[in-house]
Amino acid sequence: MTASRTGNGTFEGVVDAVRGGVVDASFDGELPPLRTLLRAGPQGAAVLEAAAHLDRARVRCIALTPVQGLARGDVVRGEGRTLEAPVGDALLGRVFNVFGDPIDGKPAPEAERHSVHASPAPLSERVAGEEFFPTGIKVIDLLAPLERGGKAGMFGGAGVGKTVVITELINNMAGRHKGVSIFCGIGERCREGEELYRDMVDSGVMASTVMVFGQMNEPPGARFRVGLPAMTMAEHFRDAEGRDVLLLIDNIFRFIQAGMELSGLMGRLPSRLGYQPTMATELAELEERISSSRRAAITSIQAVYVPADDLTDPSAVHTFAHLSASIVLSRKRAGEGLYPAVDPLQSSSRMLSADVVGQRHYDVAREVRRTLATYEELKDIIAMLGLEELSRDDRRTVFRARRLERFLTQPFFTTRHFTGLDGRMVDPEKTVEGCARILDDEFADMPESALYMIGEVDEAHGRGGAS
Repeated sequence: MTASRTGNGTFEGVVDAVRGGVVDASFDGELPPLRTLLRAGPQGAAVLEAAAHLDRARVRCIALTPVQGLARGDVVRGEGRTLEAPVGDALLGRVFNVFGDPIDGKPAPEAERHSVHASPAPLSERVAGEEFFPTGIKVIDLLAPLERGGKAGMFGGAGVGKTVVITELINNMAGRHKGVSIFCGIGERCREGEELYRDMVDSGVMASTVMVFGQMNEPPGARFRVGLPAMTMAEHFRDAEGRDVLLLIDNIFRFIQAGMELSGLMGRLPSRLGYQPTMATELAELEERISSSRRAAITSIQAVYVPADDLTDPSAVHTFAHLSASIVLSRKRAGEGLYPAVDPLQSSSRMLSADVVGQRHYDVAREVRRTLATYEELKDIIAMLGLEELSRDDRRTVFRARRLERFLTQPFFTTRHFTGLDGRMVDPEKTVEGCARILDDEFADMPESALYMIGEVDEAHGRGGAS
């Protein structure tokens, strides 16, 4: 049996097949447009989104909710509406799912709803950012400064600290950030989401924050689409209210992974390493909506899981192309206890120029990077022949580099219950000053450990006797 569009503007059909998170439905007559929401099964419990027209009678849909219990022949209905998200001040302090429904146990807010499918702002309305966005984290502010209204990526494999750095950025920036913070958890573990929610409530920043989750246990369709409600909320604050938005996304790879799962189920031929052939387009549809207008800016910081620590993986390569700053986390540095485990040589930012951060910051950052790069080149010689075989100048470079590595570590507020150390926020000017003094050999007579896990460089004097 097939059905058709009824006279009151709704579409009716029947389920043909169910394969994991993908459902085929047949319609007799006009097909529902792509991206239309459909409901199937008893009481319309399963929510679907039309993703492809297979022929004149069949539509292939992605499931946004579990499809257990859905059977062939079940009725499919739709009203021609697309996925929508609530917008406005009523959202602040709340937690939502992919449908814009609250999941924090509180009543639904009274707010207008907008379709999540929108085009990026036209180029004529965009503003190129040239303003430094300080974070209080030394190694990021010095070597990979963020751009107000830009996109920064936090790249790293499993367990190197991406989520820890993201939560620290929330802690540091939400208090000083005058606008709205939106956290989008794509494929987030429920434990991480619950801990983050409690941390933000305890720190007092939840009142200016909105959280949107598509959790790891949800169907790939929900994880694939959850970034769009967060973007819709951010765009409303930027365009309608003129408020700056800090958009944090954890994790962009889970978005790509969900698209890969759906692509296979929809019968598309895989591309390189099994990724979906539409990966570049799907990523661009999300990323290109993150931009600044003349009224306000959306600044985005995104965690990006790197499979097998391989930065040439297609998912990482396509994500790099959209970013103004790339912060690469190193498993080797994490193993050495250098936290945050930011790789100073692979991390970069187009904001690191004298015109943006100032000549002194630029010069010190270049010298720090040169010193650390020279030390990296000398490590093989040191391992084979020993430090004593180096020239005096090379030994001095090694001593400076080791002190710089330790000074660029930092205790975090969000890890205090693990480390027992009080968190530190450091102004970029103090970071530049500290690195300049280390490069001038001011701390050459002090043990390296005195510079480990401190804030400003003057704190090392209180630990000068440490061995």
